[in-house]
Amino acid sequence: MVGRFMDCLFGNNNIALFVDGPNVLRKTIHMNLLEVKKEVAKYGHISIARVYINQHAPDKLIEAIKNQGFDVITTTGDVDVTMAVEAMEQTLNFRIGKIALMTRDMDFLPVVVKAREHNKETILVATNIALGAAIRNSVNRLILFGNDGKVIHTKNP
Repeated sequence: MVGRFMDCLFGNNNIALFVDGPNVLRKTIHMNLLEVKKEVAKYGHISIARVYINQHAPDKLIEAIKNQGFDVITTTGDVDVTMAVEAMEQTLNFRIGKIALMTRDMDFLPVVVKAREHNKETILVATNIALGAAIRNSVNRLILFGNDGKVIHTKNP
């Protein structure tokens, strides 16, 4: 009972989920964001769910993302930089215990390293298309989706 109270108070079970839109929301990659949330939620309570996209994203895509319960962050600059900065902010948030990144991009490896230095559990959500080995091997948990949008592999500590 006390452990659960402490988890709620200090956020050990709260997850911040960040989705690299341009990298994973492509016609060639069949991802269902509701399935992503369902899989990530197996590891805790998703307190933050954000999809990062560029300013050229169509309105229908933005609406679809919002309808799946995500906040949409639109940026005129580099999406990766905005997402990395916000992920780092949550790494320092004592109410967040887990950082989940949906990407295939090696640019987020420093975020994973820093999150782990701050005793945050790290979760990578990715597809089996062009996933870098370094980031894959650096996270605490890996949720890997196949081309059909179904989970094909999970790695736990």
